[in-house]
Amino acid sequence: MKFVLSTSFSSVADLTQLAPVADSHGWEAMSFSDHVVNPKSISTPYPYTDDGSRRWPPYTDWPDPWVMIGALATITKRLRFTNNIFVLPMRNPFLVAKAISTAAIVSNNRVTTAIGVGWSGDEFLLMDSDFKTRGKRTNEMLEVLRLLWSGEYVQYQGEYYQFDALEMNPAPSEYIPIWIGGISDPAMRRAARLGDGWVTDLQTSEEIIGCIERIKVWRREYGRDQLPFEIMATPSDAWNYDGYKRLEDAGVTHILTMPWPFYHGETDDLDKKVDAVKRYSDDIISQFV
Repeated sequence: MKFVLSTSFSSVADLTQLAPVADSHGWEAMSFSDHVVNPKSISTPYPYTDDGSRRWPPYTDWPDPWVMIGALATITKRLRFTNNIFVLPMRNPFLVAKAISTAAIVSNNRVTTAIGVGWSGDEFLLMDSDFKTRGKRTNEMLEVLRLLWSGEYVQYQGEYYQFDALEMNPAPSEYIPIWIGGISDPAMRRAARLGDGWVTDLQTSEEIIGCIERIKVWRREYGRDQLPFEIMATPSDAWNYDGYKRLEDAGVTHILTMPWPFYHGETDDLDKKVDAVKRYSDDIISQFV
């Protein structure tokens, strides 16, 4: 089992201090959530709470993940970087491909892209992207990213994206894994058909294991069950070795967690966050080394 440090709701200033600590204390990766803007009021309910309200307060930092990854890659040596989750279809695929490829090069291939289709119709509107077609466009965008990352002349003729021969460089020197997040059937099917991994939301262990079993069935249907496949989970009811080992046995490869609530509660104190990153490594990560 590998462990990924969730940076959701943390300030940018904290991230530059936390990354080197995670890098030197056995954490596998650091993860970034994604919002371009945070509207004061929303017309699309947040889908992961019972009442549709958001999990974060106004004025929360949402740094651009690829700028942040590029910066943190220069002050770390082995730590990988991923997302929870990068909203792919509200962006231009060429700009996304360029940003991710550059981050991969700067970090010496320490990037795993984790994408989702998004939930905020308000943000899509502000980004001039069609909310209703986001799933179908995501499927094409994943194909486009892979083509552009080849560094060769490529062309594409899809329903939503078309272009004649072109090349995009610098290209990544290694394969960039793409994980796909979401707990709906379309999202999990997309992960089974097009992804190198799947990312859960905050779920119980039973729910996570049930989803994994469904994804396994779909992967067999798509003839992809022999390919490597990783799963990053955020369990709501597992906090110790036994709980994590159960998930590992079911196929989970990465645990995404925010350690400071376990030791200090909800806090913005940087010293407490640093302490929690170190203590969690000693208490939990060391048991899986």
